[in-house]
Formats: sequence, C-alpha cells, structure tokens
Amino acid sequence: MPELPEVETTRRGLLKAVRGSTITGVTVRERRLRWPVPAELPHVLEGATVRDLSRRGKYLLWHFDHGFLLSHLGMSGSLTAYRQAPAPVPHDHLDLRFESGCVVRYHDPRRFGAMLWIQGTEPRHVLLDGLGPEPLMRGFSGQALYRASRHKRVAIKNFIMDARVVVGVGNIYASESLFHAGIDPRKPAGRVSAARYDRLADAIRKTLRSAVRAGGSSLRNYVGANGEPGHFQLATMCYDRAGEPCRVCRQPIRSLRQGQRSTFFCAHCQT
Repeated sequence: MPELPEVETTRRGLLKAVRGSTITGVTVRERRLRWPVPAELPHVLEGATVRDLSRRGKYLLWHFDHGFLLSHLGMSGSLTAYRQAPAPVPHDHLDLRFESGCVVRYHDPRRFGAMLWIQGTEPRHVLLDGLGPEPLMRGFSGQALYRASRHKRVAIKNFIMDARVVVGVGNIYASESLFHAGIDPRKPAGRVSAARYDRLADAIRKTLRSAVRAGGSSLRNYVGANGEPGHFQLATMCYDRAGEPCRVCRQPIRSLRQGQRSTFFCAHCQT
C-alpha cells in the first residue's frame, strides 16, 4: 500500500506538472472505487485551475478556488503525469486533462482508492478527521509520542502505525524506524521511556526522509508520477530480510506477525 513517502513522491512529481494549470477535461471510466467517484466531478473540475497540491497523511489535496479534490491511492493505485498519454489500459479509471497538454491518469487494479470532492475554502472531510501529526512537520516529537503512549499496552510497532498517533508510518517504515531507534517492536508502548521516544521520533523522521529521497518503496505495482518505481526497499536494514545477517551485528534478522502484518527486527540490536 502506498504510504507517506510514496504519496509525497507522487505529490512532488505532480506539482511540477499541474500547479497553475487549468483542467480542460475529465474522463471517468470507472466510478466504483472504494468510495464512488461523484457523478458531478467532471462538471465541477472542468475549467478550474490547480492552485496547489498538498498532502495530509496518505491523502492528496488538490486546491482549487471553489474546493478541493481529495485523492487516495488505496492499496494499488498510482497517479502518473503524461505529456502524451498512451491509450488507456485496464484499471485506468480516471484522466485529468490540462491546457498544457498534460494528462494525469489514475490507475488502480484493486479499486481501493478515492477521488472525492470537498466544496468550500477549508479541506474538511470525515476521512481527514482525527488524523495525528505529520512526522515531517513541526509538532511531531518524541514527547508527543510519549504522552500519547501512557498506559497503552499495544505493541510499540502497532502504536506508531496508528494514524491517530502519527500519520504515514506504514509497515516498512515502522520496522525500519524501530530498528534505527533500537527498540523491540513487541515492547508495550506504555513501557517505552521518554528518552527512547525522542530517539524513535528522530528515527521516524530520518527513515521517511530517506524513503522520499529514494522515491518510496515499490513492493508490488507502485510507481511515482513519472512512472518510475521507488528504490527504498533495496536498502532496508531489516524489512523483508528474515534469516539474513543484521547489517550491524551479523545476527540473523527475525520475523513475526503483528496485527496481520509482517514485522522484521534484530533481537540483538533492538531491546
């Protein structure tokens, strides 16, 4: 599933192509996404100019004078900008055509994503309510994590993957951040000290920034706005390396299941 680094990579790639450009046409080939594409979306967007493109957690927000287009890539989606769009293929569900000739195409084999309209001057939507702080912005800190974790028995990995605690820390990035912070992913969140949460917050920031620089992670069909896959998964310290030697201590990386997700860690380096 595309997480914060993949969505941020997509945002940066699209921003260069669409900011300040006017939409001249919208083609919806399939409305049946996780939430149906509004029937009025082509009428709402045609003739509108993209003022900005921002991100909130794993959601993209397209800014227009009269509202916002809320995009989500779901589990298998991608948004690709074409100077000359090829003929659509199966699972190409929606095209945004711009006055510049650019076409932004939404592709999603599993149809778990979204293209929704928010009317008004503020991006208020039930999907955005209750989201935690952005880990790459001010307001995110080890102290904030520490305060939120008090009396929590949930494992620390599941805790930091909760979007109400902090947004965008998906499975890969949770395992990698805990490795860099030296914290056992099984440890109850409420038993992690404030000092260790400071290290964890720093590790989350560094891990996500490294992933953005690498264009995100491509485990299945994710590609960025330029159609290229991400490369972060090629240099992970522990993720998907079960049985391989730890890059630090050479002990074998271990794996287990937590919350229906695979967790990877070094029992020697992470305590």
